[in-house]
Amino acid sequence: MAQNLLEQLKAMTVVVADTGDIEAIEKFTPRDATTNPSLITAASQMPQYQAIVDDTLKAARVTLGAAASAADVVSLAFDRLAVSFGLKILEIIPGRVSTEVDARLSFDTDATIAKGRDLIAQYEAAGVARDRVLIKIAATWEGIQAAAVLEKEGIHCNLTLLFGLHQAIACAENGITLISPFVGRILDWYKKDTGRDSYAPAEDPGVVSVTEIYNYYKKFGYNTEVMGASFRNVGEITELAGSDLLTIAPSLLAELQATEGELPRRLDPANAATLEIEKLSIDKATFDSMHAVNRMATDKLAEGIDGFSKALVSLEELLADRLASLEA
Repeated sequence: MAQNLLEQLKAMTVVVADTGDIEAIEKFTPRDATTNPSLITAASQMPQYQAIVDDTLKAARVTLGAAASAADVVSLAFDRLAVSFGLKILEIIPGRVSTEVDARLSFDTDATIAKGRDLIAQYEAAGVARDRVLIKIAATWEGIQAAAVLEKEGIHCNLTLLFGLHQAIACAENGITLISPFVGRILDWYKKDTGRDSYAPAEDPGVVSVTEIYNYYKKFGYNTEVMGASFRNVGEITELAGSDLLTIAPSLLAELQATEGELPRRLDPANAATLEIEKLSIDKATFDSMHAVNRMATDKLAEGIDGFSKALVSLEELLADRLASLEA
């Protein structure tokens, strides 16, 4: 019997669910799952997950006491909600969940370290070992330095909002566990910049970027895992078959599952070993210089941090409204 594309992909790549929707995770049985502020905010508004939100708010009130202000209760619940979703997800999947540090801390190394430690402490207090959690941090220079500290403490990290080779190399040189280059957002930028409506999958700028990063890592023996993310179509996914991991939204998982045909492996360590690639070393000056000349990476990193920050503001407002309803 012919296998669908999702079954074939799982044979060569770890498939990760890119969602906060627990029902979707149950349906597609990924090994790992990732969330971000936008996904958590969206999931928090779904009726089937209202109990998670309410329970988190109630627990925050109990922790702080009846005299605590609503603002303080919301602040504590806000800090705990992503972990609440993460704990539910970990009941379903066998692997790891990625939980994101507040995007508004993306340029503050010390605050990012503190928040990463706090998130891990919450998981460990709930009985979850730290090797089942990836702390998700924006791949600014400051974020990468924070992740390097956390990695030395046995706190594994997923560096997100990654758009350029300079970010990827800095992560690898600092011993980061995993990176999430954003395929679809790179495509979005190039389509807008060039005026083109579409790219063939093999020429897709996001696919080209992740392929370059994957080959660089495998050529020079880095242990940092590559997890392509933020896909716009199935063609981007199939062109990256063989990547260490791919994190995929439920709608595209469903499309892969419904499609039959041969899925050849596109990314392969053996092939990468044969390539002529220049080895680079990235210090802060080099990172800043390479970032400044890469208009796409500059634009999309700033836009991504701003978007996640706005989602967090929306989540805080949602929690405030819900607490008011609960305590009315």
